Amino acid sequence: AQRALDELGLDAVSLIADYGPAVPVLVAADGASDADGVLDGPLDAAAAARPVPLAYDRDEQLRRLRAAERALALLGRVNPLALEEFAALEERHAFLTAQHEDVRRTRADLLEIVGEVDARVQQVFAAAYADVAAQFEAVFARLFPGGEGRLVLTEPDDLLGTGVEVEARPAGKKLKRLSLLSGGERSLVAVAFLVALFKARPSPFYILDEVEAALDDTNLGRLLTLYEELRATSQLLVITHQKRTMEIGDALYGVSMRDDGVSVVISQRLREPEPA
Repeated sequence: AQRALDELGLDAVSLIADYGPAVPVLVAADGASDADGVLDGPLDAAAAARPVPLAYDRDEQLRRLRAAERALALLGRVNPLALEEFAALEERHAFLTAQHEDVRRTRADLLEIVGEVDARVQQVFAAAYADVAAQFEAVFARLFPGGEGRLVLTEPDDLLGTGVEVEARPAGKKLKRLSLLSGGERSLVAVAFLVALFKARPSPFYILDEVEAALDDTNLGRLLTLYEELRATSQLLVITHQKRTMEIGDALYGVSMRDDGVSVVISQRLREPEPA
């Protein structure tokens, strides 16, 4: 009684009146506590608002006290820095959530850009392939009179991953695989493909390095005819040892080595450029 008076300012009469054995004990509604009388999980809001008054039973209250003390001990020691740690973790969580959302939006934007680029690549490739394939058939027919050549897509349904195969059948032959053609025929097929590219997608100038080295006079004459057509719209820089190729050039440049081992460039203009 003296301790209650000193610490709480309550005398014995007030304590007995408010908390004596005659005062009913308010406990949680049925089902809101476990067998020891300790709360087991969150209370239902309605049950918590309407506690049930029971007659005071000292043994029952002591049992509930011991159960409550055990439950309190299970909670462990109080962490005085819990609020600060929670605030720091909450801030970190908010930062990571924002970063994750930013990455998700960026990924969606990149996928959209990739889709647009892929669509554009397919469109450009399809147009270029159609033009080159048409030119290849025409050029092949000129270099191989009576023959047939064409370009074939390995995967027509996948323009981003498809390859391009060359089918060539010179006149009088049933072969279509390039590996079965002679060296001169393979060279001429390669030249036909290059010229088809030049005609489908013209360029200001072309550099050709001994592309006619393996050709005989007949095939060389056909190739020189194509050179004449290309030179009308573009400048050709041809490296060659063929005299007939040199004869159709506008200017010749040769490299010679003197007796002292020094290289000398010799030039000779064969015809004057036509006025624009």
